[in-house]
Amino acid sequence: MTADSRSRLRAVCLAGPSDSGKTTLVEELVPRLAEDDRVATVKSIHHDIEIDTPGADTHRHRTAGAETVVGITPELTFDVTARGKRDPPDEPGVDPFDLGERESDNDLDPSELRELRALASTLERLERRGYDVVLVEGFSEAPLPTILVGEREPAEVGGPVVGRRDDGLESLVETIRSVDPLALDRSAD
Repeated sequence: MTADSRSRLRAVCLAGPSDSGKTTLVEELVPRLAEDDRVATVKSIHHDIEIDTPGADTHRHRTAGAETVVGITPELTFDVTARGKRDPPDEPGVDPFDLGERESDNDLDPSELRELRALASTLERLERRGYDVVLVEGFSEAPLPTILVGEREPAEVGGPVVGRRDDGLESLVETIRSVDPLALDRSAD
């Protein structure tokens, strides 16, 4: 794999119980990281919500059967794809979490496996779009470098613990910038 074909995307998970301060920490980290990097965030949501107003044209496009709808406003561009955790898209040849191996070992239940496939697909898409850093809130079972927030023990997360909320903002920024990029080989493109 050449240096040009290797991903530069660094992804870090923020894991902790509800109301432990994960979102507040994301709000503090993003502006600091965005000084030097393109930053995206991913949030695990455990219940369905409607983010596209029923009756709006984009909602009508989606309910008519479009798999992805892109809306472009004067200030924002957004896309809604009808594949979430229940039916994540497959990214051929991309398996940054070794999900095939973990599935055969019965390491994960089917719902956890679907959630990780959805996250892997999202990280692949963000990598293709040129992001440098992704902060993942939730998805505590993901095998990503993890910052613990609140009362969460290292044995309760899927990735190596690289920091704790109490480490301080500047230390956490440096930790995130120093994690290894995801193993996404783009040479096949």
